[in-house]
Amino acid sequence: MPRSVNSVASRARRKKYLEMASGYYGANSRLYTVARNRVEKGLQYAYRDRKSKKREFRALWIQRINAGVRQMGYSYSVFIGKLNKSQVNLDRKVLADLAMNNNVAFQEVVKKVMAS
Repeated sequence: MPRSVNSVASRARRKKYLEMASGYYGANSRLYTVARNRVEKGLQYAYRDRKSKKREFRALWIQRINAGVRQMGYSYSVFIGKLNKSQVNLDRKVLADLAMNNNVAFQEVVKKVMAS
């Protein structure tokens, strides 16, 4: 009985990696073995950075809130402590957006939190 190699599936498997590698530089987008290595490494980076993106944004929001609160003479930690004790339910993302784009509203929130 002759050997069956199923070249259709083999070609499809290789084509999938080469299509995912389109746009890479040089052999990274042309040679199957190199392209597969680059694609797999890229997928590892994508998985890792989906997690780290969340950490980086939280750090950015904290920096922005801290800058806005310090302009009013308070520290970030004191503000967040009183924010948690008060009835104001705003997360860091919203507070950072207020601090950057609507400073008057942010100052009102800070005054309300610090007064309570």
